[in-house]
Amino acid sequence: MDPASACRIGRTANRAWGVAAIILSVFVTFIVGQTAHTANGKFDDFYEVTWGHDHVSVVDGGSSVQLALDQVNASSFASKSKYLFGYFSTGIKLVPGNSAGTVTAYYFSSETGDVRDELDFEFLGNSTGEPYVLQTNVFANGIGRREQRIYLWFDPTQELHQYSILWNRNQIVFYVDDYPIRFFENKEDEGIAFPTSQPMGIYASIWNGDIWATQGGAVKLNWTYAPFVSEFGNFEIEGCDTVNNVNCASASGWWAGSEYQNMNAADTSKLKWVQQNYMVYDYCYDTTRYPTPPLDCTHKPAP
Repeated sequence: MDPASACRIGRTANRAWGVAAIILSVFVTFIVGQTAHTANGKFDDFYEVTWGHDHVSVVDGGSSVQLALDQVNASSFASKSKYLFGYFSTGIKLVPGNSAGTVTAYYFSSETGDVRDELDFEFLGNSTGEPYVLQTNVFANGIGRREQRIYLWFDPTQELHQYSILWNRNQIVFYVDDYPIRFFENKEDEGIAFPTSQPMGIYASIWNGDIWATQGGAVKLNWTYAPFVSEFGNFEIEGCDTVNNVNCASASGWWAGSEYQNMNAADTSKLKWVQQNYMVYDYCYDTTRYPTPPLDCTHKPAP
């Protein structure tokens, strides 16, 4: 082969490899843009402080963060991105001792006003020796008032426990450690709104909610016990990140697999155990608020 022909072949091969590299780069960027698969990342990987900067302490080399509440200020943080579907988990260690009146919140919200989608974990403090109440709620297209309350079967002030959400087109499942505590099924075909189109950010805060949080507001926050500190860690986000304008509605991830379209028998049994032993309030059975049960309650078995 003459040198000129060899050069032409070499240039052609280089262009081919260059095109292949570009295609691969675009493909990888697309896949990475669709999902964020980072387990147990550091605080700064996912979140930023949004309120009370001097009441927030990043500890353990950045793997955990402490939010404080006192008479001067509350504190909060939020995710840097918004997500549409996925699996999200955070470890939380709650305020010890007399936490009456405090609310520690870990929640997801589209922040779209009257039509917002929102998923809530709210930990309602209590007097020393009395149990925390975990309140969950689901908003879809602005429709909420779906409170459920449970006691926890462990002391949530001693160490981090995982609080997680599995969210796909078919269902939303709330977890405490590996126990499902709440299940919300997509019944849009029956006129029940379900979060399918609005990306949600992830938020956490601690604040004074003593007008309602503890025993209906009967027990007030005692500032002599301040500062009240809750700790967050074990951050895990595996979801479709909308930061690059990716079409998350058509994206796929493990959380959308066939085994996650409905609760399996083992999780159904765990959920029933929680509801039978630790549930203290369910909006579906509050006949004072709802003389006629909400439409989304018609699928629930009798307590």
